[in-house]
Amino acid sequence: MDYKQKLYIRTFGCQMNVNDSEYITGQLIKLGYSITEDIFKSNLILLNTCCVRAKVEQKIYSLIGKIKKIKKNNPDMILGICGCMAQKEKENIFERAPHVDFIFSPPQINNLENIINTVKHVNKKYISCGNTSEFSLKYLPIKRKSKVSAWLQIMRGCNNYCSYCVVPYTRGLEQSRGVSEILSEVNDLAKNKYKEIFLLGQNVNSYGNDLSQSVTFSKLLELLNDINGIERIRFTTSHPKDFSFDLIKTIKNCDKVCNHIHLPIQSGSSKILKMMNRKYDIDYYRKIIKEIRNNIDNIAITTDVMVGFPGETENDFMDTLNAFKEIEFDEAYTFIYSDRENAIASLLPDQVPLELKKGRLWKLIDLQKKISAKINKKLEGKTFEVLVDKKSKKHIENQFSGRTGTNKIVVFTSKQNLLGQLVKVKIIKSSAWTLYGELIG
Repeated sequence: MDYKQKLYIRTFGCQMNVNDSEYITGQLIKLGYSITEDIFKSNLILLNTCCVRAKVEQKIYSLIGKIKKIKKNNPDMILGICGCMAQKEKENIFERAPHVDFIFSPPQINNLENIINTVKHVNKKYISCGNTSEFSLKYLPIKRKSKVSAWLQIMRGCNNYCSYCVVPYTRGLEQSRGVSEILSEVNDLAKNKYKEIFLLGQNVNSYGNDLSQSVTFSKLLELLNDINGIERIRFTTSHPKDFSFDLIKTIKNCDKVCNHIHLPIQSGSSKILKMMNRKYDIDYYRKIIKEIRNNIDNIAITTDVMVGFPGETENDFMDTLNAFKEIEFDEAYTFIYSDRENAIASLLPDQVPLELKKGRLWKLIDLQKKISAKINKKLEGKTFEVLVDKKSKKHIENQFSGRTGTNKIVVFTSKQNLLGQLVKVKIIKSSAWTLYGELIG
């Protein structure tokens, strides 16, 4: 193989994009590329993009502009744009950035080998967008970033059409992977000593609705729970409208399914939730949280929330603050509403001024920080099983980090290399976002 070909890949956005990049990298290694972290030494640059928020899209366009200067000094360099922004902006990218050579959408990842060969041998701009009739990743080479925890797409796309979101337009409608294909991949991961799998989908709760074989997400979890070698099963993201008591029972009864649920609330105001087309109100959301906590011991619940949706009044925002005070999430991913083309919310009146949105965001972040710190403080002195997945990013000698079953980050020291192992750690100190502990035994 000619390893003079070097790939530089930059990934934006969600875990789904991270996993897509692993498949992209695997295929390109098969084609003879080696990976470089130095963009100036690359022959092929790929930007795997996101368009959930306008700020991210602007950042990507800015990077594309900077690459023009790099490409000027290396005319043989190929620049490709993939991911959600590629699908959304396919008509605009070539016009705004003529130095881009090709564009492909997320479902076209399976066709990457043909796309690269076409781009190399046909001297013209190339677009490969659109959905595929079946969602399968079978036999697709992959280069995983972790040797401990593996991302696993069980479905893609979304049927919900939340009024602020462009996912149905960029990733298409829901498509589930076949059960046998998923089980085969997880068995292979177990043979390769992976300890944890992380199931991915825009709405994992609706897994299987489009399959001829009758299987629910709960049933899939039960089947995966029986695979020897896998120690932990995580999943994201759940939609409250599809979160069933049957799923709560499954999480409780499956010993490998982690005691952590990520359940986006998006707003504490029923009026705003209706305008968002979320298909539940805040009372229904509270009911789900109550059922979860009444049935699953030591459960951690995290969420997504958006402030400044069009029409959000001070009273609506207070509803969100009050919901956070009542529910007490372990952690929350907070966002400012951002207009997206094709999304219905961009046409709504009563847009909230940016400075007001920023002020509300910081109030919510401050509240959540206090809640998270209070929850974590209660964990001091307790001992948890931690899956060690990283060495210290700060290059501190003998420092490792891992996660509890409730998805809490734990930092500790050890003279042994414990990567990939499940260990007992006693928590001695905490902050809002991190636990610090000492190794037991």
